[in-house]
Amino acid sequence: PRTRILATGGASHNKKILQVLSDVFNAPVYTIDTANSACLGSAYRAIHGLVAETNVSLADIVKLAPEPKLAVTPTAGAEEV
Repeated sequence: PRTRILATGGASHNKKILQVLSDVFNAPVYTIDTANSACLGSAYRAIHGLVAETNVSLADIVKLAPEPKLAVTPTAGAEEV
């Protein structure tokens, strides 16, 4: 029940692709409004490295990210198909 999919990149702008993901995995799909999502993880690691001497965890750094937005939810009955 707590499973969710975070979609990034070009396909994340296509609602039909997101709906297929949601139906196949029976989980809501969220997107983030970031132009270069492929670089996002390394950017968080770089920030983490800059504040390393403060003992801030990577999880705390990632919590500062914008909250993903719900894009689609599973179609009713899709899990039965």
